[in-house]
Amino acid sequence: MNYKRKIKLKPYKKRDENFEEVDENRLIEMAWQDRMPFEVIYLQYGLTQNQVKKKLRSLISKKAYKRWSKRISNRITKHNKKCDHKQIRFQGPY
Repeated sequence: MNYKRKIKLKPYKKRDENFEEVDENRLIEMAWQDRMPFEVIYLQYGLTQNQVKKKLRSLISKKAYKRWSKRISNRITKHNKKCDHKQIRFQGPY
């Protein structure tokens, strides 16, 4: 059986635009992961998909941003509504 539950999207913390370097690196890592939906990024950082795109445009090089945007353009795992698995938090390598 495939149960789908609705997750209310409320950000964990509202943060301002001044991220620390650790947060910026973590945001880049979360955005590059295939199985990390934008909803989880919103829950942890309070950034929508468009805000993540703007932030990444300033954090990574132009060529890397083009590769990333091409990679996520048709990826169903980056959106909770389209994928089967549901992640609710980031599990990084550290």
